[in-house]
Amino acid sequence: MQNRPLVAVIACRREVEGHPAHMVTDKYLTALRTYGLDPVVLPVWEDTDPDHARRLLSHFDGLLLTGSHTNVEPARYGAERAPENTRDDKDRDAAAMAWLPSSLERGMPLLCICRGFQELNVAFGGTLYQAVQNQPGKLDHREPEGDVDQQYAPTHELSIEPGGVLAGLYPERSARVNSLHQQGIDRLGDGLSVEGVAPDGLIEAISVRDASAFALGVQWHPEWQPTSHPLYDAIFQGFAAACVNSR
Repeated sequence: MQNRPLVAVIACRREVEGHPAHMVTDKYLTALRTYGLDPVVLPVWEDTDPDHARRLLSHFDGLLLTGSHTNVEPARYGAERAPENTRDDKDRDAAAMAWLPSSLERGMPLLCICRGFQELNVAFGGTLYQAVQNQPGKLDHREPEGDVDQQYAPTHELSIEPGGVLAGLYPERSARVNSLHQQGIDRLGDGLSVEGVAPDGLIEAISVRDASAFALGVQWHPEWQPTSHPLYDAIFQGFAAACVNSR
C-alpha cells in the first residue's frame, strides 16, 4: 500500500491539568484523515529558528495552520491591544511566522483556517481587527449560543471572487459558511489576493498570489463535517490533491 501524504499540523500551547501542553483539537486531524492524509502534530516554541523550520518541514507534503481560542499578538502587526483581545499564544505565533515563509519557499501545499488565516495575513504585513463586532457596518461574526452543531452551522453568505483559487475548486459563486471568530482582516497583506467576502465586506478567504502550490486561507471552519458541505468538501479535496502532487 502506498504511503499517504504527511501533513504537518501546527499545535497550540495550552495548559492541561496544570502542565504546559502542545495540542490540536480532533476535528482538524479527523478531516485530514478523511481525505487520505496522515496528520502529524508539530509542537511550538517561541524560539523557533528559520533554519530549523526549513529542515522540519522538508519531511512533509503539506502544512495546516488551524484555528484556535487564542489570537495573534497585536504587536506582531504594530497594534495596541484591544480590551476584547485577551488570549495569546506567543509560541504558536513564532512557529507560524517561521513556518509560513519556509513552506511557501518549498512550494508546500498550505491550508490556513481561522487563526491560521489571520497568521497568513500578518505574515504578509497585513493587520487585523481585534473585535470585528465593534467596527461600523460590520456584522457580529462570533459564534452563536448553543451546542456545537448550532455554533458550527452556516450563518452567513460568502461571495466567491471569480477567477481565483476558491472559484477553481467550487463551481458556485456563493455559499453559506459558519462563523466563529471575533477577529478579522483589516488591511490585506501585500502579495495576497481576496478569494471571498462576507455580506458586510469582511474578507473571508485569501490566497498567496505567486505561490507555486495550493496556498489558501479561510476565516470560517471547513474542517467541521466537511463531507456534508460542498464548499468545505471542495477545499479539502483540493488541498489533498495538492499534497499528493507535491510528493
